[in-house]
Amino acid sequence: MAARCTGAGGGLMGGDSKFLGLWYISPYLIGLLMFTAFPFAASLYLSFTDYDLFSAPKWVGLDNYKKLFTRDRTFDKSLKVTLIYVFTTVPLKLTFALFIAVVLNYRLRGINLFRTAYYVPSILGGSIAIAVLWRYIFAEAGLVNMLLGLFGVEPVNWFGDPENALFTITLLRCWQFGSAMVIFLAALQSVDKTLYEAAAIDGAGPWAIFRNITLPLITPVIFFNLIMQTVQAFQEFNGPYIITQGGPLKSTYLLPLYIYDEAFKSFDMGYASAIAWVLFTIIMVLTLVAFWSSKKWVYYAGDRRN
Repeated sequence: MAARCTGAGGGLMGGDSKFLGLWYISPYLIGLLMFTAFPFAASLYLSFTDYDLFSAPKWVGLDNYKKLFTRDRTFDKSLKVTLIYVFTTVPLKLTFALFIAVVLNYRLRGINLFRTAYYVPSILGGSIAIAVLWRYIFAEAGLVNMLLGLFGVEPVNWFGDPENALFTITLLRCWQFGSAMVIFLAALQSVDKTLYEAAAIDGAGPWAIFRNITLPLITPVIFFNLIMQTVQAFQEFNGPYIITQGGPLKSTYLLPLYIYDEAFKSFDMGYASAIAWVLFTIIMVLTLVAFWSSKKWVYYAGDRRN
């Protein structure tokens, strides 16, 4: 292999075969350094500066962070809305995804068609077109109010009322449960069927089997989905930006929208970078807490805990 590469690739590839693997992954490494590592480090530096994109960054130390935690009421409001959004959408989405996965795990006629139908929203849910469609569905004269009208319910102002707007955005996020559902479904199908048969012989009911066999065996997948969905929920941008623009009264003004406004509308890149690093720190802390708690409720193959 090394000789073949030497003849075709010239000196760099054929000079020392121990660098061949590094050569193969070099496109990925270059992309990682240019588009991830460098912006990541640059944003940390900019968070300590006053930078407006048009002049050189001016070092201001911790001023951006002091302003965030002492004088910025918009940040307080946005952080509160973001936490409510995350701690509402993630449990709802995971519960609904697991429920649908359990249903689709049964052998039913046309089950593949149902699996495809339930996965489609995860493909389309994050697109601009679906966000626009969501806005029309929940408009005052939209489909939802038309259906409620059939039962004599007065039209609901879904986007104009601060209490309803965040709920509507949350529903859009929960509707995109397809990817989590597919992962749950794969985990359910990997559970050893002999365990179910043994439990049935012992007289265990469906709920006892699910609680004592299925649920413990898929906890690694639940943990994975919990981490991924939490990170994605903290980064949510398209839905609230397209549908409500963060309103009304900033009731759907998530932190990614605030970062965008500060960076590309106010051109305050330093302050936007500081908000981004606070958001990153929150995600990291919650992830570490999740990993710490996983020792108590996540069970892996070969685990000797009772």
